[in-house]
Amino acid sequence: MDDTHCYQFFQEPSDPMQRRYEVLRAVFVGGLSQKQAAARYGFTHGALRNLIHDFREACRDGSPPPFSFRSDEDGHPQTTTHMSMKS
Repeated sequence: MDDTHCYQFFQEPSDPMQRRYEVLRAVFVGGLSQKQAAARYGFTHGALRNLIHDFREACRDGSPPPFSFRSDEDGHPQTTTHMSMKS
């Protein structure tokens, strides 16, 4: 089975929100430096620094990132409430 398209979905994201998710994950979970992650996902280093700053601020405030949805008391996603983040 050829999973090239599935691989590309994660390694070469075209959706802006997914690109933000993947670049943040690469820095915080994958251990890439900001410069490495910026180059891999097509961000300038300055743009990624701003994104990381906004992400950290949102996490400190207890706000979900823009690619996550709040859950109700039963753990079901509430798709109408989400935070928007500056690009």
